Amino acid sequence: MTGLGYTVPAVLSVLAVLALEWKLLRTGLFRKAAYWLSMVIVLGFQIPVDGWLTKLSAPVVIYNERQTSGLRFPFDIPVEDFLFGFALVTAVLLVWEYQRG
Repeated sequence: MTGLGYTVPAVLSVLAVLALEWKLLRTGLFRKAAYWLSMVIVLGFQIPVDGWLTKLSAPVVIYNERQTSGLRFPFDIPVEDFLFGFALVTAVLLVWEYQRG
């Protein structure tokens, strides 16, 4: 389990999005309750769908375990999926907020 193929890019994507907000865009998105509510809603859909796709008993999506951290929760979801999901949704919302002015 080196994590170089999936874990490192997942962590880097989160760090890139955080840096984008804190150093460049400065939208204040992380201080808005609506943002955190939207993340709860996203997780509400991500967990059952991702859980079904990645369940170890009969996976639809198969990960090379040597390329991940091996940490899975809940429903056998690789933690990296949550990191990428956070980065993707947050990046879109940051750009949206920035363009809104």
